Amino acid sequence: MKLASVVQQQDNLLEALELECERVRILCSILENSRKNGDVANSEYEKLSAIQNKIFHLRISKPFWQDACGSELNLMEADVLACMLAPELDPTVGWAYQRLQSNNSNFPSAALLIDLLCIDLNALGDFYKVFERGSSLLNENLIKHDEFELYAPLRLMPGVVQLFLGNTNSVIELPGATLVDEQYSWDDLVLPADRKQMLQEYIYWIQHRSLVTEKWKGKKTGGPIALFSGPSGTGKTLAASIIANQIERPLYRVDLGRLVSKYIGETEKNLNSLFDTAECRDVVLLFDEADSLFGKRGDIKESKDRYSNLEVSHLLSRLENINTPCILTTNIRKNIDSAFLRRFQVVIEFPRPDANSRQNIWSKSIPVKAPVSKEIDLSILAKISNFNGGNIKNAALHAAYLAAADSSDMEYRHFAQAVWREMAKDGRELMHSDLGPLQHYLVDGV
Repeated sequence: MKLASVVQQQDNLLEALELECERVRILCSILENSRKNGDVANSEYEKLSAIQNKIFHLRISKPFWQDACGSELNLMEADVLACMLAPELDPTVGWAYQRLQSNNSNFPSAALLIDLLCIDLNALGDFYKVFERGSSLLNENLIKHDEFELYAPLRLMPGVVQLFLGNTNSVIELPGATLVDEQYSWDDLVLPADRKQMLQEYIYWIQHRSLVTEKWKGKKTGGPIALFSGPSGTGKTLAASIIANQIERPLYRVDLGRLVSKYIGETEKNLNSLFDTAECRDVVLLFDEADSLFGKRGDIKESKDRYSNLEVSHLLSRLENINTPCILTTNIRKNIDSAFLRRFQVVIEFPRPDANSRQNIWSKSIPVKAPVSKEIDLSILAKISNFNGGNIKNAALHAAYLAAADSSDMEYRHFAQAVWREMAKDGRELMHSDLGPLQHYLVDGV
């Protein structure tokens, strides 16, 4: 879509939102006056009629609701959504809602909307359908999926206001997840060509979803869901960042420890909050170390085992139905129950890097403008075979700091010391021979 077209579409939406808010303000004023003395000036009704004619003309001639939320809304759905958006866009509407309902909320209840929109018994059935399964507001995750209560405040899903204001790339809060703000490209990822191709195929699942499922009538799947397996430091999280960058969506790492609760039912509630919030936004969810939750299911010996299995089943069910790309990682693929693997669209194994790959990673990991001694041969560094990509990146950066402290070029002694420190992180007993060709460069006392 051309930029001019995008700008024009946004201008149309903002114009429509201004009119919708003005209509809600007039409706609130009429209702307040009617409740106080039962007498409303004709001029108020004339003003309401004029603005409603403009709004209904806009809804027909310029489908701004469909452009913004991706689905065509019927008249009742559009009216309800306008009334729910209004207090988010205009505080005076929120204050009016507080005065008009006993719960003192600046968000409208269903009861208030019935009164505000003058919904009679003939239209009441259509009104309640707005909050039932199958309505556009629920299908597009525009309103919260809480259990319907007549006098409880109705709330929009997080991020919906930004969606209508055109600020869809703003940082949002996802319950139990944190933003991974890293910018990587395919050049940063060292993997065999066939694995990179598999990653690209996962992107196809995302980019061509509507074509295959809607136009070609292909079977709808959740996610899509991908499983990245392989040893720590082989590039699983890096690959997830690259995918998110390519499709221009923010990546959020899900902290399962913050979602899983010892209290019965709380885990499901936390998961629902995460998925409901993510559903209406263009994001990618990353579940690190998913085997902690998707491990092999054992026999039910205690009641807690039964609830644990129920939590996994609930998570899997939500993953299969959410229209948001989800990437799960595991260090050991065999720890994942095989019954779960069949539910994933893509499963990719990240291998340990070979000598050529390790040399490539060393080359990419040394700071670009760092002074490197001419004697350094990266193929020698690559002979340290028990290093993964993560180890190499840490060691390369550590060596750079050692050289900076010495005010010198990066030399073998810096790399030897950095590699030695990285190896020591495992907590095992080290021998100088573990450094291979670098052992002769390790300074005594290190």
